[in-house]
Amino acid sequence: MTYRYRVATLFLAGFFIDCINIFMSAIALPDISRQLHVSESSAAWVANSYILGLTLIIPLSTWIASHIGVRMTMMASMALFSVGALCTGLSTDFNGLIVFRLLQGAGGGLLIPVGQALTFSLFQKNERARISTLIMAVALIAPAISPAAGGVIVDHFSWRWVFLCNIPFSLLTAALAWWWINAEKTTAQRPDLVGLALVSLALAALLMGMSLYADATNPALPLRLVILGVIFAALYVRHYRRQPDAIVDLSVLSNPRMRFSVLVYYAVPGIFTGVNLLNIFFLQLVMGWGASETGLLMVLYATGSFGAMSVCGRLYNRVGAAKLFLTGLICHAVGIALLSLVGADYGLPVLVVAYLLMGIGGGIGANTAQTTAMIDFTGEHLSRASTVWNLNRQMSFSVGAALFTLLFNLLQQHTTATSAYHTTFLIAALLGLLPLLTLMSLNKQPESLCNQKEN
Repeated sequence: MTYRYRVATLFLAGFFIDCINIFMSAIALPDISRQLHVSESSAAWVANSYILGLTLIIPLSTWIASHIGVRMTMMASMALFSVGALCTGLSTDFNGLIVFRLLQGAGGGLLIPVGQALTFSLFQKNERARISTLIMAVALIAPAISPAAGGVIVDHFSWRWVFLCNIPFSLLTAALAWWWINAEKTTAQRPDLVGLALVSLALAALLMGMSLYADATNPALPLRLVILGVIFAALYVRHYRRQPDAIVDLSVLSNPRMRFSVLVYYAVPGIFTGVNLLNIFFLQLVMGWGASETGLLMVLYATGSFGAMSVCGRLYNRVGAAKLFLTGLICHAVGIALLSLVGADYGLPVLVVAYLLMGIGGGIGANTAQTTAMIDFTGEHLSRASTVWNLNRQMSFSVGAALFTLLFNLLQQHTTATSAYHTTFLIAALLGLLPLLTLMSLNKQPESLCNQKEN
C-alpha cells in the first residue's frame, strides 16, 4: 500500500469510528433515558456533548499538529478517545456520562480535520471525487452496521458496552498511526483562542437553550440561553472581520459550491439525525419495538445510500451537481414524510420504503455535497475549508437532534405522542427541501481563491 493510501486509510478509520459513535449511541438512548431517569431531550446530550467536544478541538487540530506532528496528533486523538470511551461506559450518573462524552469527542475531533487535509493534499484535484466516494462509503457502512450491532448489545448486554466496544478499534488506529505516518510537522499560526471561545460558547448556549426549553416549566432561562448563543455568534462575526487569523475562516463560504453544500448537510444528514433519533424513540416507546429491530432499519438506509452513491460517483461529471442535489433532496424529503404514516395500520412496509428513500436521497445529497464543497480549494485554502467543513458536518448532526427533539416536545404539549411524532416528521420533510430555493447559486462562478481573506 502506498503512503497516500495509508494516510487515507487512517483518516477513514477515524471517520468510521466517529460515525459509529453517533449512530450506535443513538440506539441506546431510550435505555439510557430510562435507567438514568432523564427525558428524551436531555438524553440527546449524549450526542450533543460529543459534538461539542469535536467543535472545541477541531479548530485547534491544525495548530496542535504543527507542534507535535501529524503522527503524534493522530495517536493522541485515538488515545484520548479511548480514555473517554472507557470512562463513559463506566459512568454511574448522567452528568458524568456527559462530561466523558465531551472528552471522547475532543479525542475524535483531533484526527478528522488533520487526516482529511493531509489525505486531500496527497491526491490531485481530479482524484478527489474518488476519495469523497470512499468517505461516503464509510459514512454508509458505519450507519448500516452500528445501529444493528448496538441494538443487539443493548438487548442482550447493556448500553454501556455500546461505548466500551469502540476501544479496541481506536487503540488499533493509534498503533497504525505510529507505524504508518511519517514523523513530520506542518506549519500553522498560533490559534485564535478568543474566536474559539466565541464559537464554542455560541454553540453550547444554543444547544442548551433548545434542550432545556423542552422540559422547562419556565421558558425564561432557555430563551435567554438561545439569545445569548445568537449574541456570541454575532460577536464572532465581528471578531472575524477584525482578526486576520480568525479560527474559523468564514471567507470560504463566499464560494457558492461550499455555501450550498453546507446547507445541504443541514438538510440531509442533519435533519436525518434528528428524525432518526425521534423515530427510534417512537418505535421503541410507542410501537413496542426492540433495540435490535430498530437498529436493522439502518441497513435499509445504507442499502439505498450505497446504490445511490455508486451511481452518483459516475454521474457527477456527466450531469452536474445541481441535478444530483435536486434528486437527492426530493427523495430524502419524501422518505421522511412517509414516516408520518407509520402506525397501527401501516408499519413495516412503510418503514422499509421510507428508509430506502431516505438512504437514496441521503446518499446522493451527502456524497454530492462532500465532492462539491472543497472542489475549488487547494493548498492553505484547502486546510481552512476542511476545518469549516468538518465543523459544519458535526454541528449539523447536533443541531438536527436538538431542533427536532425540541419541536416534538413542544407539539406533545398540545396533542398525543403519536400525532406529535408524525407532525414533526412532516415539518422535517418540508425543511429538507429549503436548499432548493438557492439551487441556482451553483451556476455562479466561484470567487477567486486569491480574493478570499488571507490569514
